Amino acid sequence: MTIAVTADGAGRARYTYRLRVSSTALARLEGEWARCRWVWNECVAVSRKVHDLNRTVTKKIMCGPAQLDRMLTGARQGMAWLREGSSVPQQQIIREFAKSRSKALGDIKAKLPMRRRAGMPRIKRKREAAPSLNYTRRGFRLRDGRLHLAGGIVLTPVWSRDLPAAPSSVRVHRDGLGHWYASFVVATESQPLPPAGAVIGMDWGVRETATTTSDAHDLPHAQHGKTAAVKLARYQRQMARRKTPRSRPDTSGYRKARRAAAKIHKKIARQRQDTGRKWAKAVVRDFDHLAVEDFRPRFLAKSTMARKAADAAIGATKTALVEMARKHGRTVHLVHPAHTTMDCARCGARAKHALPLSERTYTCTACGAVSPRDKNSARVMLVRAGLNPAGADLVRPAPCQGPGGVSQESPSYTRGRSQNPSPVPPARRRPPGPGPFSPTGTGLRGGCALHVGCPLVHGCVAQG
Repeated sequence: MTIAVTADGAGRARYTYRLRVSSTALARLEGEWARCRWVWNECVAVSRKVHDLNRTVTKKIMCGPAQLDRMLTGARQGMAWLREGSSVPQQQIIREFAKSRSKALGDIKAKLPMRRRAGMPRIKRKREAAPSLNYTRRGFRLRDGRLHLAGGIVLTPVWSRDLPAAPSSVRVHRDGLGHWYASFVVATESQPLPPAGAVIGMDWGVRETATTTSDAHDLPHAQHGKTAAVKLARYQRQMARRKTPRSRPDTSGYRKARRAAAKIHKKIARQRQDTGRKWAKAVVRDFDHLAVEDFRPRFLAKSTMARKAADAAIGATKTALVEMARKHGRTVHLVHPAHTTMDCARCGARAKHALPLSERTYTCTACGAVSPRDKNSARVMLVRAGLNPAGADLVRPAPCQGPGGVSQESPSYTRGRSQNPSPVPPARRRPPGPGPFSPTGTGLRGGCALHVGCPLVHGCVAQG
């Protein structure tokens, strides 16, 4: 279920159900998709023709939804085959085409790099395009537990759960395994949870998908893709051996191997989604404010960690966390990831050089704090988000000691137990001047970055 909550708390949710499709309904669905695919391809042809004409004329010719709707009306009057289908999905596919074309033209006008542009709409080929039919409220009815579509198509959804309200639209589509689904759009309200009185910071990674300031809420790498890699490679080799030239239809053996590989891919995607949602639910239930690294994992696709990073599904997990927080009224603070592995969460000092990935322990040269690299980054998220790190569920903060003092603290933290540090040098005040963690964003003048109101920089001992 995907949530898109607006500012006033109202939003829309998608509820997806598996469909039981009879042979008669299947034939009608495929016929309806053939008509919609023809309408899409005609829109693509008209768009290309208008583009060529606009190069030579001074007065530009428009190719928007209004012009395409008139084209559809004329085509339905002249073609009995097109009139056999409902006009609702045909009009909706024109809306989808117009949205896709508008996005592509907007990217061209904005002069985005080619790698970031959305391409112009292309022809939907019979063997490649997956069927997808959209119906507005006037194109479907729910009656006696069945879904009645315009055109006399009757489908039986598997009601795994009840719809909370009357749906405003439905999308009937088929996945790569040949299974049909109905996705209903329903108006929904935010479901705020009781205040938890705690905050959390989190850092994304490859060794662990999410490292947080709370040990209990760390998300380890599930390795769903690695577990299924052997089976997947077997079916992919079968596909490579049985592949036919493009001009010839696929053999039954190739289709069988392709279906088996698609089934494994579907299972891996569902496992990743389930793991991310369950973890996001636990985090949102226990914390009011979430300081999350605004991480974009796209660059990892070109690195040596590409396979493991893709298996971690960082982007999907982050999306699930943001959606779950919006659904339950929690606040998410997206923190820019620059220098989060170089800054010290205790005193705010920044390392002179970036830490290599092989170095998993962060040691501050200014205050001597020693902590796991990812845990330090998670605490930096809290500080940059303007949240009080002392109110977070920290993992035994290393004492801020002066030069020469070595911290003996373990990374684990037990509440309610004071720490007995080694002898520390006399406390010294930080010279006045801006620092990286001030309440105004310029520096914390003469104080410990961990405890509010603490005047000491070195010699500060963290209490439980």
